Amino acid sequence: MRILLVGAGGVGDAIAKIAARRSFFETMIVSDYDLGRAERSVAWIAERHGDQGGRFVAAQIDASDAAAVERVAREHGATHVMNAVEPKFVPTIFAGALAAGADYLDMAMSLSSPHPTEPHALTGVKLGDEQFAAAAEWEAAGRLALVGMGVEPGLSDVFARYAADHLFSEIDELGTRDGANLVVRDDEGNEIFAPSFSIWTTIEECLNPPVVWEKDRGWFTTAPFSEPEVFHFPEGIGPVECVNVEHEEVLLMPRFIDAKRVTFKYGLGDEFIGILKTLNQLGLDRTAPVRVRSANGPVEVSPRDVVAAGLPDPATLGPRMTGKTCAGLWVTGLGVDGAPREVYLYHVADNEWTMAEYEAQCVVWQTALNPVIALELLATGAWSGAGVLGPEAFDAQAFLELMARPEAEGGYGQAWGHEERTPAAV
Repeated sequence: MRILLVGAGGVGDAIAKIAARRSFFETMIVSDYDLGRAERSVAWIAERHGDQGGRFVAAQIDASDAAAVERVAREHGATHVMNAVEPKFVPTIFAGALAAGADYLDMAMSLSSPHPTEPHALTGVKLGDEQFAAAAEWEAAGRLALVGMGVEPGLSDVFARYAADHLFSEIDELGTRDGANLVVRDDEGNEIFAPSFSIWTTIEECLNPPVVWEKDRGWFTTAPFSEPEVFHFPEGIGPVECVNVEHEEVLLMPRFIDAKRVTFKYGLGDEFIGILKTLNQLGLDRTAPVRVRSANGPVEVSPRDVVAAGLPDPATLGPRMTGKTCAGLWVTGLGVDGAPREVYLYHVADNEWTMAEYEAQCVVWQTALNPVIALELLATGAWSGAGVLGPEAFDAQAFLELMARPEAEGGYGQAWGHEERTPAAV
């Protein structure tokens, strides 16, 4: 297996660092538009683990150009293209991988477009629609596009497959629930606003109409930040208010798993919601360029890109951050014995540990862990397939066993949680 990693930002850098401890692949080509950033990731690995016989090499790439992606993949004989950049680049990397005859993985799918007249009731172009439309082409080529293989989506979808196969005879709701108690502080110790994940992606997810799926009506949308609920997260995080957010799980799980309802809710907090609403009111969430005056004359800039440039790079926040982040799936329905059952399947990452082990903050590290596990399962043949598929299409037991097995025994040493909860009264 020869992996072309596209993007050496926070998540891409963490993917390379996690992969450096594994032996299932021949070469990883760490590529980025900024060659220096890719070179820094490779240098960190060499300093920490030695040069590994040249297993890691840096390359420059333009992710916005499908032909460039194809060229770099072919130059290095890539068998797999791992997309670790913003979802706006999905179409070009997706196309470039297929043209190069390589398999493809991403952690976020092609972007959506709201319904033109009823955005808070009806879906328009849904997340991943463009990729699933190309499924027959990928299948005919005998190539696999494994989409949504991060943590959310990704691990949450693996949990859904596990619940359907091993825990439930009938599923009422698959509800992804994400929460944290992370705090970022400045040099004086004051708590500051600094999103722990890409603000570009966060704006996209949180201000687009959230999608819900119900068996009797299919996919439909609601208003942003709808249906607030307090969800209790484990391992000391505690209660966090969560709201509906547009996310890939709702578009993936119903394609592969029988459930009556599928939702995604994220613990944003009042401050973050207020900031997102203000950005929307000011038009600073827009991606289309606007003309502005500068010292050198008029220039065109994307307001959202300006917001992203004005905030700290999430990859740099680790030393200033404390706390834990939890990604998981809340499932309700009937257990295999036919009795009502409610479980929360989850994984928690502690920023202190991820910084000590990988010099990566916990949100990007937790996201990066899961595609590396998936790549290893593909390399060993435990997972295989062709076409455009989500994580739900594969054996969850194999993934979770490899994830939890101690590193000394060939696993990743990352325990996942299974919490039984008292079913709500009917």
